[in-house]
Amino acid sequence: MSFAGSSMIDPFGRSISYLRVSVTDRCDFRCTYCMAEDMAFLPKKDLLSLEELDRLCTVFIEKGVKKLRLTGGEPLVRKNIMHLVRQLSRHVESGALEELTLTTNGSQLARFAQELADCGVKRINVSLDTLDPDKFRTITRWGDLSKVMAGIETAEAAGLKIKINAVALKGFNDTELPEMLRWAHGRGMDLTVIETMPMGEIDADRTDQYLPLSQLRADLERRFTLTDIPYKTGGPARYVEVAETGGRLGFITPLTHNFCESCNRVRLTCTGMLYMCLGQNDDADLRAPLRASEGNELLSNAIDEAIGRKPKGHDFVIDRRTSRPAVARHMSVTGG
Repeated sequence: MSFAGSSMIDPFGRSISYLRVSVTDRCDFRCTYCMAEDMAFLPKKDLLSLEELDRLCTVFIEKGVKKLRLTGGEPLVRKNIMHLVRQLSRHVESGALEELTLTTNGSQLARFAQELADCGVKRINVSLDTLDPDKFRTITRWGDLSKVMAGIETAEAAGLKIKINAVALKGFNDTELPEMLRWAHGRGMDLTVIETMPMGEIDADRTDQYLPLSQLRADLERRFTLTDIPYKTGGPARYVEVAETGGRLGFITPLTHNFCESCNRVRLTCTGMLYMCLGQNDDADLRAPLRASEGNELLSNAIDEAIGRKPKGHDFVIDRRTSRPAVARHMSVTGG
């Protein structure tokens, strides 16, 4: 049975057209603002198989999803992940899916960039918080910046459009962001800066790391001419054009400026949990209906029920009185 055309509208009239899928909670980095060093990862038996992920994504596409982003953890460390990308690429070829994309830390791009391009992936996001090799190793705990840079070069050579995502961290990379901006724009890449989010217990105090992007923007405007533009990629970033570089700079501000009113996204975890909001604990188990029947009617009904509960917005806050994370699960589980 097909559910094509039955587009998903939430209680606030927002059309859900963007699905983010965390294909694994595992990562080959341990970024200090994202994970604890000794993370306990999910047992493999709890994970959806690649075939189940394909089936789930396909039902969402039949129900109106136009943009699909693979995330993690680090999506490219999932075993045989390119099998799933190849399977999903059929929806790009048919025109049912407008965009298949992924967010990566770049460590595996040298291996997979060409194949991603061959599967119809046109652009990717690379998470990168510093251009200093020593600082990079510090923040990722064991990452190698040269591997990421080689991956970016391979991706560029394969024709992939790249956007750099940097988490703004006070006292770590705030003074470096102008240099990162010039570097990214000099290579034809957009840059988006992101406020740190209160998700999951980590080893650091987020209050010390937190840098409001309103403050960052004011700092940048002493050196650059920033003009607001209506450019959108489907996500929550608000963009400006930088006159001096000719490039785009995005701001994702879940704390100082809620972006919920236009939210078109839901998130699926590698265990089949659907989160209607990144910053709420509202969820729906799609693994049970997926495995209960070979047909997709139960699954489709479960998705409809979940979308009917999508909240209006999230409750993120970071201050010293609220040192506990707003949600207990780590970003790596939900998909960044």
